[in-house]
Amino acid sequence: MAKAEFQLEPLTCPTCVKKIETALAKSKGIDTVKVLFNSSKVKTEFDDTQISGEKQKLIIENLGYTVLSSKTS
Repeated sequence: MAKAEFQLEPLTCPTCVKKIETALAKSKGIDTVKVLFNSSKVKTEFDDTQISGEKQKLIIENLGYTVLSSKTS
């Protein structure tokens, strides 16, 4: 299981958290998603044979959020 962490521009409302969590959770290969409102971070655990960190970043950006940095391990 791989892990990814994305630093976003500051989130403005709890609805943003739910929107990101729902979109990523529906994606094949993602096991867990945690969006931290106060720090504007997204943490995921995923099967890297089914989805990449880059694909997750695109999903977040397609929702209208800016990813400032990301790391995958």
